[in-house]
Amino acid sequence: MPVNVRVFSLNCWGIHYLSKHCPQRYAMIGEMLSKEEHDVVLLQEVWSEKDYLSLKKKLASSHPHSHYFKSGVIGSGLAIFSKHRIHDTFVYRYSLNGYPYMAHHGDWFGGKAVGMAVLSIGSLTANVYVTHLHAEYCRDKDSYLPHRVVQAWELQQFIRHTSAGADVVILGGDLNMHPQDLGNRLLRTYTGLKDSYLETPKFEGCDEGLTLIGIRIDYILFKGSPKTDISCDFMCTTKGSVPDHPFPYSDHEALTAELRLKTHTPSDTGSEKVAELVDIVTEARTEVKVGLHCAEGMRYTAARTGVMGFALLILELAIAAVPWLALGAEQPFPRTSFYLLAALCFAILLTTSLLYIFYTMELKSLQGAEDQMRLAVGSLQEKLRGFPLAQQYNPQRRPPEGQEPSAFDPEE
Repeated sequence: MPVNVRVFSLNCWGIHYLSKHCPQRYAMIGEMLSKEEHDVVLLQEVWSEKDYLSLKKKLASSHPHSHYFKSGVIGSGLAIFSKHRIHDTFVYRYSLNGYPYMAHHGDWFGGKAVGMAVLSIGSLTANVYVTHLHAEYCRDKDSYLPHRVVQAWELQQFIRHTSAGADVVILGGDLNMHPQDLGNRLLRTYTGLKDSYLETPKFEGCDEGLTLIGIRIDYILFKGSPKTDISCDFMCTTKGSVPDHPFPYSDHEALTAELRLKTHTPSDTGSEKVAELVDIVTEARTEVKVGLHCAEGMRYTAARTGVMGFALLILELAIAAVPWLALGAEQPFPRTSFYLLAALCFAILLTTSLLYIFYTMELKSLQGAEDQMRLAVGSLQEKLRGFPLAQQYNPQRRPPEGQEPSAFDPEE
């Protein structure tokens, strides 16, 4: 018998003192969720654990199972509420997430991550994921694009490697990517996840499924398994204003997808779109290499500036040694200027050293992702040519006694 599951996802815009009407909107969200019959609720930007605990108290009867994913300096902002029992949880923090000195953007301090919860929905095991990727602040000159591509790469790896035993996979969250962006195509093609908006026969909400001021960047994605079919019967989004309230739930629209799960006898899966995957991963490698080149340039600049600061400090120390080397000589510089220059040299050395360490960490993360993509492309190309995915090394076999070695046997 089919099982119906209602999934809700919302970026709550819960930055206290910066987001407008934050306490009032959380009260509205809690009231709405307690009345609606959602099976799974996926929230992003719940930056304050107090807000999570307040929602947990309010939803105790309608959604008795919940979890708050902790990560980074101020948390991941991710939370899940469920009618179904949560058996296990795990959080993975993305290796790249912006720059600490871009404090006005704030992504680095948020510890962007993906949270996983394993649920039992009837007799089925569901792996439910909630995530929030790095924001796009300028589409024409997006300096964070390599970081977001690496996040999408790590997200698809995390989902593939943790969902092998799941009957159903559901991903909800603010991906900060348009439907045809590179990271989005990489995620959906590699994992086989389907977009609720594109799959549903019935939709109600904003035109073209828009979720934030003319763009669609929030998603509910899903896929089944060899023994479970999953489809989206209905999807809707909020439309800005809320009846009887002067402001909306958030600056993002809320998403609700009604999914239908049905078990069946396992059958052979169809052929994968390997050629498309090769093209997408190759494109992702190119973007990561661009990020590598930029990071190398920034690290070189930091190192060069640090060397200049160190040379200036050595020069100052040499000048300071003049009175001791030449007895009776007076200090050629005023004492105040001398100390200010020393403080400046020390500040330059400290700042450039920290930047050099940060850019080295960024380089290693980018290089690691690029290496993984290179291996993936090689594996996909082998599959495209019909070769086995993994050819184990076969130790040299000795021919039977009295038989000459074959010309195709490996040489010593």
